[in-house]
Amino acid sequence: MKKFLFALALLLTAGAQAQVLSVRDQAKVVNELLAERFDTVLPAAMRQTGIDMWIVVSREYNEDPVIKTMLPAEWLNARRRTILVFHRDARTGKVERLAVARYNVGNSIQAAWDMQKFPAQWEALADIVKSRNPAKIALNTSTHFAHADGIDHTDYTELLAALPAQFRSRVVSAEPLAVRWLETRTAREMQIYPQLVNATHKIIEEGFSERVITPGITTTDDVVWWFRQKIRDLGYDTWFHPSVEIQRQRQDKDLDQDQQRANPDVILPGDLLHVDIGITYLRLNTDIQQHAYVLKPGESAAPAALNRAFASANRLQDILTANFQQGRSGNAVLAAALQQAKAEGIRPTIYTHPIGYHGHAAGPAIGMWDAQGGVPGTGDDTLRYQTAYSIELNAASDMPGWREPVRIMLEEDAYFDESGVRYIDGRQKQLLLLPRRAPAIE
Repeated sequence: MKKFLFALALLLTAGAQAQVLSVRDQAKVVNELLAERFDTVLPAAMRQTGIDMWIVVSREYNEDPVIKTMLPAEWLNARRRTILVFHRDARTGKVERLAVARYNVGNSIQAAWDMQKFPAQWEALADIVKSRNPAKIALNTSTHFAHADGIDHTDYTELLAALPAQFRSRVVSAEPLAVRWLETRTAREMQIYPQLVNATHKIIEEGFSERVITPGITTTDDVVWWFRQKIRDLGYDTWFHPSVEIQRQRQDKDLDQDQQRANPDVILPGDLLHVDIGITYLRLNTDIQQHAYVLKPGESAAPAALNRAFASANRLQDILTANFQQGRSGNAVLAAALQQAKAEGIRPTIYTHPIGYHGHAAGPAIGMWDAQGGVPGTGDDTLRYQTAYSIELNAASDMPGWREPVRIMLEEDAYFDESGVRYIDGRQKQLLLLPRRAPAIE
C-alpha cells in the first residue's frame, strides 16, 4: 500500500505536465492495481455471472486479450503454455487463483502443477477440475466480443479432450465474466485516469499551437508525426496512429490558389483542424478528439457560425450522457439519444465505446459510424456502473462558404457510476485557436 501511495503521489503532484514514472515504478503500480483487482473485481464478477470456474489459456506470443491484463508487469508475454484457473467457493465467496505452470504467476497466482504426479500439463488441469467439481467451466469464447474470444482452436480442442466426459457438458462461454473483468474500473484506477486524460489534452494543446504549426508550411502529416514523437518522448505509448484532418472553407481569393491545389494537406489560415489521439500508460488507454481553428489575418476569434456548430456538438454530448442508465442496452441508449437530438434540430452521428484496458474496450457499444440503427451483439449488452467510455460522436452543420457540411467530431473520456456520467478531465467547450493562447479545457 505504501509503495502504491508513493508512486501515486509522484504522479499526482507533478505540476503542469504529470510526471511519467520510471519503468520500475510503473511496474509497482501495475502490480498493486492488479492485486487489488484480483481481490475485489474478480470475486464480484464471478458472483454476478454465476460462474464458479474460469480457465484462461494462452501460449507464448499468441496471448488471449484477457490474460494480458492478468500477467504481472514483469511478464511481457505468457510462458510456453500458461493456464490460469480461478475457482469460486459458493459458500465463502473466496476465489482460489491457481496456475497450471512451473512457477507462480506473480504474487497473486500460485503454481499448482505437480510435475512428478502429472507429467502432462493437461492432466494436471483435469485433476484440478475434478477435485473442485465446478457447475460451470467458463472458457474465453465469444461471437461478439473479440476481447472474450481469446482461446485458440488448438488449446480449446486439447482442453476439451483432457476433461473427463462428465465435465464437457459444463463448459460455457466466459463472455459475461470476461467483459466485467475488463470493463470494471477500480477506485484507484480512477485516481490515476485523470492524469492520463489531462496529459492527452496537454499534448493536443501543444500540437495545435504556433509552437508546432506554421500556416502555409506545416502539413497535417507533420503534425501527426509530431504527436507520435511527443507521446514517445514523454514516456507514454499509443494504441493507434494519430490522425489530423482539415475541414476547409472554399478557396479564398486572398490565398494562393495554386498553393491550395498543389498540397491540400498544408495547413492554411481559415482551416478547421481535427485530431484523433490516444495514449497508453499503466495499462490504461485514452481516446480524445478535439478541434482547432486557424485564424485568418485580422481575425481574433473563430466565425460565429463555427462556434454555433461547436455548441451543437456539445449539446449532443449532453443528450447522450443524460440517457446513460444502468441496465439499459447500448442500442437503447443510442436510439433514445438520436431521437432526442433530431427533435432538437441536431444532425447527429453517435459511435461511443467503452475504454480502459483497450482503446476500443469490452462492454456495450453505443452505435458505430456505419451502424446508427444499432449494433447487433455488442450493442445489446447493457451498461453497468464503474465503467469508462469514450463519448465519441459528431454533429453536422451547413455553413455558407464551406465546401461541405462541417462536422464537429468530438471524443472525450468519461466515467459512469451511480452519480451519472462525468468527464474524467473535463471536455472541450471552445475551439482551440491558432496563433494565440488556447482557451482552457473545462
